[in-house]
Amino acid sequence: MRKILVSSLLPVAIIIIWAILTSYTGLIPSYFLPSPSEVLESFKSLLINGQLIADTSLTLLRVISGLLVSAVVGIPLGILMGWSKTAHDLSSLLIGILRPIPPIAWIPFAILWFGVGLESAIFIIFVGSVFPILINTMDGVKRVDKVLLESAYTLGASKFQTLQKVVIPASLPSIITGLKVGVGVGLMCTVAAEMIGSNSGLGYLIFTSTSMLDTGSALVGMLIIGIIGLSADYLFSRVEKEVSW
Repeated sequence: MRKILVSSLLPVAIIIIWAILTSYTGLIPSYFLPSPSEVLESFKSLLINGQLIADTSLTLLRVISGLLVSAVVGIPLGILMGWSKTAHDLSSLLIGILRPIPPIAWIPFAILWFGVGLESAIFIIFVGSVFPILINTMDGVKRVDKVLLESAYTLGASKFQTLQKVVIPASLPSIITGLKVGVGVGLMCTVAAEMIGSNSGLGYLIFTSTSMLDTGSALVGMLIIGIIGLSADYLFSRVEKEVSW
């Protein structure tokens, strides 16, 4: 309870200052920054007409789908690269070239290849999320205590048994960390993709609302994205504590 109260102090203080500057003094016009009451009204309106639920559901669908594809590719490849020097040497140059390319740069190709829709968004999220998952997984495999490996070999375990029973369980915290980072990157990629190449989702809501000077609705979309990210971070943090090995 104390931790919750302490962590709430700064957000509450920001909301109070925000309300003073927008609602009570009028120093900041509403089209520049809406007041808390205007944001609340926009939230109620979007909730009642169903747009907020629809856009949030579509964004969540895209993020979860893209993250699943990233995990299916990134985790096995990360384990392989961390376990096998040959696989690492074969893949490191290609990954080193592709990883620094911003996911947003792939949006025109995603639209060209997959059109405007779920597939293009999943591709952009995949491009952004797969590398954090892969790198953290590979790092986790490489950091497994050598004593554990030697103990497994001494007890007669084969390489595959050691990988299955020792390396992968010991790497789970790093894998979870990669997934946690991947969610944050995936959310950013989703919003960018929805702003440029979509006609639905929270990113599209933010973009269209801002273009019509409906800053209250735009801020609602931004806050929902923050809540999604915070919830995902909390969930993965709990899982990470449970799988510590």
